[in-house]
Amino acid sequence: MAGLYKDLKDKIVMVTGAADGIGYAIAEAFAAQESKVFIIGRNRENLERAREALGGGVRSLLFDLNEFNRIPDLVREVTASAGGIDVLVNNAGVNLKKDALAVSDREYQDIILTNQTAVFALCREVGKSMVARGAGNVIMMSSMASHYGIPKVVAYSAAKAAVEGMTRALAVEWSPHGVRVNCIAPGFIATAMSSRAFENDPARKERVLARTPLRRLGDPSDVANAALFLASEQSRFVTGITLPVDGGNSIGF
Repeated sequence: MAGLYKDLKDKIVMVTGAADGIGYAIAEAFAAQESKVFIIGRNRENLERAREALGGGVRSLLFDLNEFNRIPDLVREVTASAGGIDVLVNNAGVNLKKDALAVSDREYQDIILTNQTAVFALCREVGKSMVARGAGNVIMMSSMASHYGIPKVVAYSAAKAAVEGMTRALAVEWSPHGVRVNCIAPGFIATAMSSRAFENDPARKERVLARTPLRRLGDPSDVANAALFLASEQSRFVTGITLPVDGGNSIGF
């Protein structure tokens, strides 16, 4: 992977939710390109473990993105430390698996706050300096849940659908100022969380693989490679898209 995207060397990259899974893989991929990577997370132990594994060039910041009033401070801290943020990867998210009829207003709102409102607040604060500089890249993270009718994840599905709409709106508004905004919609990716879920439900795993033309689960690195492409000059004429990284699951039958 190293050397594929020379234009990403020394770029300031902020990745939220980067302590494990897809976020960790994305941070690792940018670090391999010699980008200056900041990983953001709210679990101190997991975040520090990730920073140590990623190596000395990666810096970690403990932060809860639901503290909206502190997001400008977070952006100022990164900017003061390393300069303007070149790439923002909005990966952090939470899910709730529960029958829609049993989801409380508070539970619904909590999912919306983390997956949608916090994403916008961070985009807005980072976007201010990107638009002023006339350059920048924002990468959102959606989900197949925003494309399918998946039961028991109504709040998550709604939030991710909103993120895709936000991607298009921001792309139209900011792209004339040199700021590209794109989104990745991962399919079924082999993370620790999905592995546990499939171990408890082998029939579901079989259904997933049966409608995935590539006949396998994705690897977090597959999503990370898409993020590198969208952040690089090789995608310089790409903005406002949602890119499925799903092995063809969304077109499978």
